[in-house]
Amino acid sequence: MKIEGKQVLIVGLGRSGLTAARFLKRRGAVLTIADTASESQLGNAVDRVKDMGIGLELGGHRTASFTRTDLIVLSPGVPHTLAPIEAARKKGISVIGEFELASRFIREPIIGVTGTNGKTTTTSLLKEMLEKSGKSVFVGGNIGNPLIGYVDNPEPAEWVVAEVSSFQLDTIDTFRPKIGLLLNISEDHLDRYDNFKAYGRSKGRMFMNQQRGDIAILNGSDPMIPAVTQKIKSQKWRFNRDSAKGPGASAYGHEIRFHTEDFSERLLLDPSRLSVSGGHNRDNIAAAALATLAAGGSMAGIRSAIETFRGLPHRLEHVTTRDGVRYVNDSKATNVDAVAKALTAFEAPIVLLMGGRDKGGDFNQIRDRIRRHVKHLVLFGEAAPVLETALGRIKPTETVSTMDSAILCAQSAAVSGDVVLLSPGCTSFDQFQSYVKRGEAFAKTVTDSGGDL
Repeated sequence: MKIEGKQVLIVGLGRSGLTAARFLKRRGAVLTIADTASESQLGNAVDRVKDMGIGLELGGHRTASFTRTDLIVLSPGVPHTLAPIEAARKKGISVIGEFELASRFIREPIIGVTGTNGKTTTTSLLKEMLEKSGKSVFVGGNIGNPLIGYVDNPEPAEWVVAEVSSFQLDTIDTFRPKIGLLLNISEDHLDRYDNFKAYGRSKGRMFMNQQRGDIAILNGSDPMIPAVTQKIKSQKWRFNRDSAKGPGASAYGHEIRFHTEDFSERLLLDPSRLSVSGGHNRDNIAAAALATLAAGGSMAGIRSAIETFRGLPHRLEHVTTRDGVRYVNDSKATNVDAVAKALTAFEAPIVLLMGGRDKGGDFNQIRDRIRRHVKHLVLFGEAAPVLETALGRIKPTETVSTMDSAILCAQSAAVSGDVVLLSPGCTSFDQFQSYVKRGEAFAKTVTDSGGDL
């Protein structure tokens, strides 16, 4: 891909946009960065761009800037359907994402991981499994490390493992993972997609350029996945909790059986040594292990990684136990399906905190799980009225404005043996900059008075 001398417009001045700008600047592109935020909102990022001698257009998008450039590179958070972008496409201007840009310069084999829930946990598990198998690995993409940052890495890895969001898949063109994982598809981001089917098709784009020698690792029990992978050319390896036909993995209780054309092995999971709980994490383990085997890893490496893996912050993370009540931070649960999975991870009665900004999910889907697993429901934030309408009459319910108030309510409702679970089912953007900030605030509040870990 020829870059030198090209006029390139980068849309979005976030971490991905800045990393892409440095990459393109080194290769002689003539750059402009556009962002709808103001200079004061963007802070130090503006100074870094000015220091690089790159032009800036802030506070709104100008269609003329989009239609007179040679190439447009979108950051993941920028909708690819904006009017100026559509105008550029009509003029024949190439529009790609930072993720696609990076993939065009990567020569090492890529393992792509996508799905509504579990992407980061599976990506992190996969990294550990490959490294314990003696493989060198670079991890990037949606997990927080822009993929473009790998291209100039002085020490090439044997495998590049990329967490891929639906937003990143929307702007791919030639991206082709040697191994692609699709963990699940459930309602999410319906504030950005026309409907659930459109969101599902976006996830299916992971495999659109795969060929017969490539491998697609698919959740065999997810009803949406066959529809979006029916016509792919790659080999299909499946995992689920019951049985699998053809190459794949089958789970029976605490045992996972792997079977490929030339490999058959059993993996016993010791619940007392697992830091990740719930049947959904058993699926994540199975998917990551299958990808490891497909990449030439070993069962010894897989077992070692599972035993040492400690889980990730803000994903069913145990914060503290006080007066016999466990406090669990699942702030990453920003959609309905993530909450559904969290509710089945505990046998104890749950005091559930939900709230934030609604993404258009159908909360009625978890009514039955609320009825079976929750003893008390506390709703907070912008989405509280929507949540109360859908869930408020099932169990005793309190509605408050802030998360701090929600925590006080939960503490009053919980008794020894209960779990206080923050699993919001919504984004954080009504009150927090990110799910991370929300989770940190929850953890700080519940630990300020101490506890016995």
